[in-house]
Amino acid sequence: MEVKMGLFDIFRKKENNKYHLTLQLNARLLPFDRSEFFEVPLNEGLEDSKCGTTDGGGTMMQQKTGEIEFCDIEILLKDNNMENVDKLLQIIDRIGVPKGSFLLGDGFEQSVGTLEGLALYLNGTELTEEVYQNCDINYVIEKINKVLNGSGQLYSYWEGPEQTVLYFYGVSFEEMKQRMTTFLSEYPLCQKCRVEKIS
Repeated sequence: MEVKMGLFDIFRKKENNKYHLTLQLNARLLPFDRSEFFEVPLNEGLEDSKCGTTDGGGTMMQQKTGEIEFCDIEILLKDNNMENVDKLLQIIDRIGVPKGSFLLGDGFEQSVGTLEGLALYLNGTELTEEVYQNCDINYVIEKINKVLNGSGQLYSYWEGPEQTVLYFYGVSFEEMKQRMTTFLSEYPLCQKCRVEKIS
């Protein structure tokens, strides 16, 4: 990843003389999952490299449906030295974040991310009562994580009035989709489900 020199001079400087950036993650994560998968490892990497720390985060919801749209992690660098910026970008790359994510500062935008995302929408209203009573979404999660076999994993979920969505991230959307296809076609709770690429 390359960043042009000079852009970091316009970052907002906080009272404690640290420089503020936002990592906008193209990831649909509940706050707890955002912390577990990204915020905690990012903070550990920043502290280990002695170049900064995280400073909380937030979650943006879609106005129409209430489904998660993306989330943010606030970052405080010790200064805008390019060495620290490079360290931050290396940490982000090592953790692995979804494609379509951005590192943002005042007047600055750097695209980051290598992971692809898959959203599995499970129908919550149109199946028989017997299916809902006898099937278990935790079994769905367990089986899909197993068939993915390291090519991806569940990161988070969202429960809406008409559907429950499971969010998986991995190296390849197509590979994850292919690996779970047979199970989705066989398990009753996955009838009328929908698979979408989200990063």
